[in-house]
Amino acid sequence: MPKSVKTFLMFDGAAEEAVRLYVSLFRGAVLHSLTRWAEGDPGSPGTVKAAELTLAGHRLVALDSPVKHRFTFTPAISFFVDCESDDELTLVYEKLMEGGTALMPLGDYGFSRKFGWLSDRFGVSWQLNLP
Repeated sequence: MPKSVKTFLMFDGAAEEAVRLYVSLFRGAVLHSLTRWAEGDPGSPGTVKAAELTLAGHRLVALDSPVKHRFTFTPAISFFVDCESDDELTLVYEKLMEGGTALMPLGDYGFSRKFGWLSDRFGVSWQLNLP
């Protein structure tokens, strides 16, 4: 059995900005550690070598990749977040939408009281739900 399973987010220079935004949006979120690439390392000095955070009990790892890839995030995989209130859902949606793209604008789609799906400015996909 695996010791743990974490979501791994690979950025191209924006990992710290993304991680700090995510931690600021969710009550109880924790940024456990953040280390940076140093001079002589394979990554750009000062960018994120490794960051570990927890959002609602879910552990994530993020980094700024030293290798440039021909791929990025896709909405095929997203974070599905059940919010506690309409106010919380609206606030998180609005903050994540800054520079992002709405895939399903906030609304009532029949399966919950309110729902919105978006890709944030970093390309990470979020489904925000008010059950």
